[in-house]
Amino acid sequence: MFIKTFLIALGMLALPPALHAQTDWPVRPLRIIVAFAAGSFTDVAARAVGRELTEQLGQQVIVENRLGAGGTLGTNAAAKATPDGYTLLLYDNSFAIWPKLYPKLPFDPVKDFTQVSLVAESPSMLVARSGLAAKNLRELVELARAKPGELTFGTAGQGSTAHLASEWFLGIAGVKMTHVPYKGVALAIAEVVAGRIDVSIAGLASGMAQVRAGRVNGLAVTGKERSAVLPEVPTFTEAGFPAYRMIHFWAIAVPTATPPRLVTRLNAEVARALEKPRLKELFVSQGAIAVPSSAAELSRRINDDIKTWSDLIVKNGIKVE
Repeated sequence: MFIKTFLIALGMLALPPALHAQTDWPVRPLRIIVAFAAGSFTDVAARAVGRELTEQLGQQVIVENRLGAGGTLGTNAAAKATPDGYTLLLYDNSFAIWPKLYPKLPFDPVKDFTQVSLVAESPSMLVARSGLAAKNLRELVELARAKPGELTFGTAGQGSTAHLASEWFLGIAGVKMTHVPYKGVALAIAEVVAGRIDVSIAGLASGMAQVRAGRVNGLAVTGKERSAVLPEVPTFTEAGFPAYRMIHFWAIAVPTATPPRLVTRLNAEVARALEKPRLKELFVSQGAIAVPSSAAELSRRINDDIKTWSDLIVKNGIKVE
């Protein structure tokens, strides 16, 4: 009897990590890989979710910032991680932009990842320098039509989410402006504040404080309704551009081949975390709202977004060096 028990235990030790995970998970710390710098909302969201998961799972959840190559370095590390439920990736819209933007991407966002859950959404906001001769969106479009290519728009860099979001609106409005790329959306907003560029489109959190302080003018936000944190800023729909629906989002994925049981468990745990009042309040203070989803819903969204961004990249001839 002892020998039989010993052999069974020995056989369990020989099982691959993924099979161990199916019988007993989690038994050690988890990590959430963030491909962007500390202080970004991606990082803030990861740490907030990680804090709640730590309490719920009884294991520490560590946030690991893996920077480089426009976010693809950290994402590639997550794609290559062991699919045992211990490595998660918290990503943003860039995830659906990369496939067309980088022909030699070292991972496939669809084939190399299994989606877990949406985490948060935030409207986009168009801000303008205070001295610009356009006090609302309609006036801005009229000014751009009268001076094609003379107005400037700042983004977080060539091929960034902010760049594509800007090109999307310009295409809908039928106007041309000159692109001025920066190393980060914060720098672009700062240049609008300084009056060196005319406008910038970014996530609500990026320009919220500057609008409140009166340093820039908030011309419009995306979404069906005005934002609760900036109710004085009208929506693009109110301004006559209902087709512009750019929404920033953040979500969680795991390496493909992660056992379905663990994906289901993680989805439930993330949904539970997103119901916590302190997490909801933190997100609202950053101009975002907690939005859980099913894994299937998120997968459909990613596939739709990849097509949308791919079409836009081709149409505008956007390339990165």
